[in-house]
Amino acid sequence: MTAFILLIPLLYTIPIACCWKLFRLAGKKPWLTLIPYYNIYVLADITNNKKWWWFLLIIFPYINTFMMMMLFIDLAKSHGRLGVVDYLGAALIPIIYFPLISVISGKLHLEYKDPKTHPYPKKTVVRDWLDSILWAVMAALIIRTFIFESFTIPSSSMEKSLRTGDFLVVSKIGYGPRFPNTLLSFPFVHHTLPWTESTRSYLKRPSVGYHRLPGFGTIHRNDPIVFNFPAGDTVSTKYQSNYTYYQLIRQYGRENVLNNKAAFGDIITRPVDKRENYVKRLIGMPGDTILIKDGIVFVNGEQGLQPELMQHNYIIKTNGTALSHNLLKKYDISEIYSTGIPGTVVANINRNTAEQLVKLPFITSVTRVIAPKEEYSDEIFPNDTTHFKWNVDNFGPIVIPQEGVTVKLTKENIALYSRVITAYEHHKLRIEGDKIFIDDKQCDTYTFAMDYFWMMGDNRHNSQDSRFWGYVPIDHIVGKPVFVWLSIDKTFGGIRFDKTFRVPK
Repeated sequence: MTAFILLIPLLYTIPIACCWKLFRLAGKKPWLTLIPYYNIYVLADITNNKKWWWFLLIIFPYINTFMMMMLFIDLAKSHGRLGVVDYLGAALIPIIYFPLISVISGKLHLEYKDPKTHPYPKKTVVRDWLDSILWAVMAALIIRTFIFESFTIPSSSMEKSLRTGDFLVVSKIGYGPRFPNTLLSFPFVHHTLPWTESTRSYLKRPSVGYHRLPGFGTIHRNDPIVFNFPAGDTVSTKYQSNYTYYQLIRQYGRENVLNNKAAFGDIITRPVDKRENYVKRLIGMPGDTILIKDGIVFVNGEQGLQPELMQHNYIIKTNGTALSHNLLKKYDISEIYSTGIPGTVVANINRNTAEQLVKLPFITSVTRVIAPKEEYSDEIFPNDTTHFKWNVDNFGPIVIPQEGVTVKLTKENIALYSRVITAYEHHKLRIEGDKIFIDDKQCDTYTFAMDYFWMMGDNRHNSQDSRFWGYVPIDHIVGKPVFVWLSIDKTFGGIRFDKTFRVPK
């Protein structure tokens, strides 16, 4: 990070160098635009922004982008360019805008007017409001893209650590913010335009690959993390990410899903940054070995973190007395399911709640549900029950892919890596008998180009996580939840004041 801060002024040398003609008109030597650090000082002097606090913000990562935009706009204003188009050009594309107006400076009659002695023309009320709105939008977009973003938790996969109805502030500077893949999109909207069911809020072109700026920290095992849903690259507009495209084709067949628009809608693809945002707990780092045995997670042979509020399914049996609304509210039981058997229900609760319930006189037993090892499903990653007979409570061992590590490929283990090779690292894969071809070249090994992570929800029996769709690539990581500023109880109603203004753990 220190090196990155020192390099920041160097990054602005190119756009400042494009301002050579305007430096000359302001009475400065044009070659000063080429001197890193000092060129920012001269630019601040020309625009009357030579203040000590300004230079502190200039070296502050991500904030400095906004500050430089303001400097470039003030430079345009000091030369009589006061239109909205000028503001946008100076702020967003200075390396194009300033050379362009320099070439036609004679036709534009550019003339420098010192902001210290020549006030800008008075704006109309409408123009003043438009400028204020423009600045507010630009500032909010920079903050949202590179620093912090607010998210709402719509599902119960992290109960009770993070609650349905929690409003999170997610830091993007902790792990380093990503540059957006999609460069043109509707502001403050994720992937679908408001008041529409499936209209894209972005243009697929132009687009850029994965780039992440340095962060103030590193990713740690057991962090709660917000990431883009890996299996959300292809979605049915009818089901969105509630039921993945890959689940649909396993259940209904590919041809049916692709051709039956009445049942499934359109099948669309999304770039990484426009896939659904999920929040889970990071269980496995790149290179870790993950094993789940009878519902207990082991990482590299040692028992992993057992979050205090982690939930599992429990069978609750009573003497026939129903569990009342008040009792469910008292013990904060938000997920309960009928079994069809009188006096027996299944609830998602944590161990402490189970120990309290079993003490109640009308409850005869509270038993944790553990999927037996002999039960398995093709819904469990890697969706190959011939070679991997796993379930949510008995899974693995599995080694998380790590950048630069080479693995042996066989037809028995290719299911573990096929999605990494094709969907995340964009190679062509085909299998002919015992032979594996990558980009039409026969291979028996593969070297990973990215780091991957293993994510699981704290609500272990009600979480669509890595046990179902596999690894999370580094380019899908969005940020870390750092603060819950509001928590609304969507089960029993009202605001959870005891859960508001808290730091997620």
